[in-house]
Amino acid sequence: MSLENTLEETALTFADLGLNPDVLQAVQDAGYVHPTPIQAQAIPLALEGRDLIGLAQTGTGKTAAFALPILNQLTGGPHRARALILTPTRELCVQVEENFRKYAERSGLKTLAVYGGVALEPQTKALRKGIDIVIATPGRLLDHIERQNVVFDDLEILVLDEADRMLDMGFAPQINRVVAEIPKYRQTMLFSATMPPEVEALSRKYLRKPHVIQVGRRSMAATGVTHAVYPVPRIRKTQLLTELLKNKEMDSVLIFTRTKHGADRVVRDLRQAGIQATAMHGDKTQKERTRALDDFKDGTMRVLVATDVAQRGLDVTGITHVINFDVPQEPEDYVHRIGRTGRAESSGDAYTLMSPDEIAMVRTIERVIGQEIPRISVPGYDFGTTAA
Repeated sequence: MSLENTLEETALTFADLGLNPDVLQAVQDAGYVHPTPIQAQAIPLALEGRDLIGLAQTGTGKTAAFALPILNQLTGGPHRARALILTPTRELCVQVEENFRKYAERSGLKTLAVYGGVALEPQTKALRKGIDIVIATPGRLLDHIERQNVVFDDLEILVLDEADRMLDMGFAPQINRVVAEIPKYRQTMLFSATMPPEVEALSRKYLRKPHVIQVGRRSMAATGVTHAVYPVPRIRKTQLLTELLKNKEMDSVLIFTRTKHGADRVVRDLRQAGIQATAMHGDKTQKERTRALDDFKDGTMRVLVATDVAQRGLDVTGITHVINFDVPQEPEDYVHRIGRTGRAESSGDAYTLMSPDEIAMVRTIERVIGQEIPRISVPGYDFGTTAA
């Protein structure tokens, strides 16, 4: 999450939004003055206790749009589990908790990230000791609820972050079970970059007369991103990728594959070509995933190859290029993938390697995002060229 200034979008400052002095000072300590459009619209409504649905492109600061009013509301209250944020992935869970912790420094509020793939006991101890704000993935949270490590009798606020992705990942039953354990009368906020019918149905079920905030068109790709499609036979994708990565302007490159095996294969092939890369996907241990992400963030590793586990919540400053090694099967996934670059008014490039069997999917993506993506033919790699 980033809170870059957007003077062109709004003349408001965070001081105009009604935040209490501690929260406002934490924001100012971080050097931020002007809210992004989603923050400017959502924060005042959230401070009023309204249920809301926030729709905006990735990289526009949705996390702060709910984190800041939550901290504002909970500051000075009893130290109990009073806010719960559900996220679809471990990486997003950790990132959201980091943002909460940064802005809670002056409030005395305690936060905890609860997710799978790591030991249960440290989370158990922290929960039983007392936590104000719980950020969790649904499955691991249910483990703790069933063990009575945490109760939400005093819960005031529920946030469903990246709700469409949670439904895509099959979390609907778990979400239902979690909601059954929390008070019926609460403030509920739902945030996402896309709003398919399934999420609209979810909002009708859990939200009371929500105010809908939509910044930009639904399923619109992030602004500031230059798109390009490279036609290439499937068997020559790795060779073309290697050629593209020779460009010195590719300082930080995130590559998406459709499968875990595909990610590992791309990393292996790149390393054989002398290009250092690392993989992140669901078959990796949490320690391996964290190390891969940390190496990518600090620049130790220039290239990260990932499955769609990284399309949400991966907020890495300075990703210059996103490359779709495989065309995503859902147009919304394209929106989220390329949203990893061009964040917070910065620029970036999104390349898609398109084999002949992926032409129809690319055309579907173009219809959904409302723009035609330029084709770039590379001599020796375009369709019909199979020579080595």
